[in-house]
Parts: sequence; structure tokens; C-alpha cells
Amino acid sequence: MLRREFLTALVALAAVPAVGQTNEPGLQLGDATVFEREALIARAQSLAANPYQMREEIPEDWVNLTYDQYRKIWFDSRNALWEGTETPQRVDVFPPGLYFPRPDEVHVVEDGAQRPLKFDLEVFDRTDQFPDVTIDDRLGYSGLRLRADLQGTGNHSEYAVFQGASYFRGIGTGQTYGLSARGLALKTGDPMGEEFPEFIAFWIEKPVDGAPDVTVHALLDSPSCAGLYSFVIRHGETLTMDVTATLFAREDMRHVGIAPLTSMFLFDQMNRDAFSDFRPAVHDSDGLLIHNGAGEVIWRPLANPTRLQISAFSDNGPRGFGLMQRARKFSDFADLEAHYHNRPGLWVTPGEDWGRGSVALGEIPADNLTNDNIVA
Repeated sequence: MLRREFLTALVALAAVPAVGQTNEPGLQLGDATVFEREALIARAQSLAANPYQMREEIPEDWVNLTYDQYRKIWFDSRNALWEGTETPQRVDVFPPGLYFPRPDEVHVVEDGAQRPLKFDLEVFDRTDQFPDVTIDDRLGYSGLRLRADLQGTGNHSEYAVFQGASYFRGIGTGQTYGLSARGLALKTGDPMGEEFPEFIAFWIEKPVDGAPDVTVHALLDSPSCAGLYSFVIRHGETLTMDVTATLFAREDMRHVGIAPLTSMFLFDQMNRDAFSDFRPAVHDSDGLLIHNGAGEVIWRPLANPTRLQISAFSDNGPRGFGLMQRARKFSDFADLEAHYHNRPGLWVTPGEDWGRGSVALGEIPADNLTNDNIVA
């Protein structure tokens, strides 16, 4: 997947200062209905009780946008949710199209009521190179971004993104985006092909005044299952997410990955000679760290193998695991643009006893840095 290059470009576009008129429309909300988390769980259960139905796609001319055309449209931060208010968070949305052919529902929750975000092309800035495209009721946003004043300067910087399938990313203050997390991994490495569940709807709870966290609920759907995820996200030097998931199976699920992580490892000093590159190393993560149920701490360095490689560490009640970036000096990478030394690690601590299973590591051969070739 060409996620890394693509998302990096989106971040760069988000940093472009807005110009032109200052009277922006802002995100528009629809009619209010009662919000209850239990109702969202019931919706997930109802989905799973019925045959899977693929959501309707957006108009074809949006899907057929080229990579360069899609970069010609970006969200104008002056239209962010809660912009110009005392609420400490800001929420941006992403346009549909290209790699994101199906729109997501996005709802805002306040005082026990939920209101949908209406699609509005005018909340985006566009260059004259962006083509004329169809505007109809099939359109919607493709994901969302959270921002806050991370350094006390009055500028709201992003710290978490949800976009594409069940992928989400986060960074601590001052870090650079690297690896991704996913809601669920299904049939990873299966000869019949992997199944990618999707977050199809989001509910963002308005934070109470002064609260350091924001709660996001996400409805997941897939041919094998449906479910509801709730994220309590706290930004800071270390970003934390408390995640609660309720899943309902449509069929027997025999190949399931809980709290999956996806990253990139191209080379380090161990396989440096295989690449003609001025840099000493290129990777978002350099090892899998495990604190197993027996209290042992295991470090498994990552590799870029010549063929698919799967490793499994059997366990009972793991205390934690994660993909980490231990190389932290600029000289470890010598890259002035990518800042690999500043990429985050991601550590998973189970909130309950997960019982018997294994921590699995998949390493896929890669010859360029645009592919996520590591999964845990």
C-alpha cells in the first residue's frame, strides 16, 4: 500500500496557510437525534446478523482522480469543527476519492444528541488544476484528523488521523508520523487473501471545557464481522488511546489479529549492502518488543527477508507488545526530510486477560520504502 508517501503529502498540504476570503462556511451539521452508545452497539449487532453489503461508492470521476489531482484539494483549517470556540480540540475532514471510494458517516455528539456532518465541497481549498467533478448525495468525507494546541503556542497541530479501512495513526508532541494501527486484522497472510474491515461511521464527542482528551466511536464492518470501537484519546508527549471494542461475528473467525500494527522496514546495517542508498538505515520501526504472560521481555529485531516470513511467539495472557523505533539519533538515518529518528513506537497493553494465543510478526519482502511490509 502506498500509504506512507500519500499521508505524508496530506500532512504537508494541511500545513499550507489559507489565503483569500476569511468568511469561510465551516462544517455544516444536520438534524439532531438522541445519542446512546448502546444503540451503536445494537447497530453493529444488527449488521452482523444480516448478510454483508458493500457500501455504495462515490461518483466515478472522484474515484478516477489521479494521485496528483487528489493533492490539489485539501481541507481549509478555518472550517474545522469547533474553530473559534473555547473547545480545546479541532477536527478536520478529508475529501473522498482516489484510494477512498466509499464515504464515511461522521457525527458530532454534544449534550446527549448526535448530528451528522453534511458533505460540503466549499470546506476544501482547491487549485485550478483540480477537475470539475460530480456533486451529489453519494458523496461524503473519507476520514478525520484531530488537532490541538500541543505546545502552548496557540497553533493547533494534528496528533491523530483515521482514514482508510480501519487504519489509524497517532503521534506524541513533536513526533513525525510513522507506523499505523488497525482496528482488526483478518486472514493476514492467508493464501486466499487478506480481508480488510472498514470503519464506516464515526461519532466524535465534544470534549468538556478544559478536558485533555477526546472520545471517538467508530463502527466497523466486514464480510466476517461487525463491531463498535470507542477511543479515548489523550494527546501529549506520549499519546495514549484507551480502546474498547465489541465485535459480532457473521461467520466462524479462525484467523483474527487483535490490536494489529503495520509498519515499514527497508534496511539497516544488517542488510545495508542490498541497497544503493546514501542513508545508513531506512525504517519506521526496528523491532518487535514483547512482555509475555510469564514476565519475560523479548526483543525481536525486524528484517526485510527475501521471501515472506511469519514468526509466532506463543503466549498466555500477554502483558504487552509493540513495534518500536529504538534508533533515535539523526546520524542513524541521515535523512533531513523523512526524520526516521523521530518516528513513534506503538505499545499495546491489554486491558483484560486475552488468554492463549500468540504474538505474530509478518515480514514481507520490499524493495522500496513506499510499502508497509511489517505487520504484528
